[in-house]
Amino acid sequence: MTLSIAQRPTIVDRFIPKSIAIDIALIAAGVVLMAASAQWVIPMYPVPMTGQTFAVLFIAMALGFERGSISVLAYVALGAAGLPVFNAGTSGFWSPTLGYKIGFIAAAALVGFLAQREWDKSILKVAGAFAIGSAVIYVFGATWLAIFIGLAGGDNSLMAVLNAGVLPFLIGDAAKAVAAAALLPAAWAGVKALKK
Repeated sequence: MTLSIAQRPTIVDRFIPKSIAIDIALIAAGVVLMAASAQWVIPMYPVPMTGQTFAVLFIAMALGFERGSISVLAYVALGAAGLPVFNAGTSGFWSPTLGYKIGFIAAAALVGFLAQREWDKSILKVAGAFAIGSAVIYVFGATWLAIFIGLAGGDNSLMAVLNAGVLPFLIGDAAKAVAAAALLPAAWAGVKALKK
């Protein structure tokens, strides 16, 4: 019997039985984690540094395609609707970071899909999934940032946008990928040890 992507287990499924109530609780927990990670802010202009990228990718790896995507989408929708869940307790839709938020949703879907293709079990694949997910976030984020800066009459050349919205974040994102690459395969090894 072949399982669809939506049925393939993630690391969370090995610890917690699957049900609608559990799925709702996990999605809500993802929203809370996203909101909390947004409050870890290093002020930068025009895009602050936060813990959101790690949270998005970790939620997607842990929850998989459907639950991870819904969790991140719900987080973005709540902030867009006015709840103060974005960085430093802000909300709203129109900002220099809009593209990153849209990128969070796309990255969660892609990384969740990869997790359910067993990319969450090896160090190289986890690091690769985090790198791919980060790249997706940067593409959406930098594209919107260029538009936003241009509409404000600023320098939206490729180099200016990269300097404002990509390059300052690369070292931190690499560290996050290394941390995740160590954590997730170790957790799967723990699951196998418990089963024995």
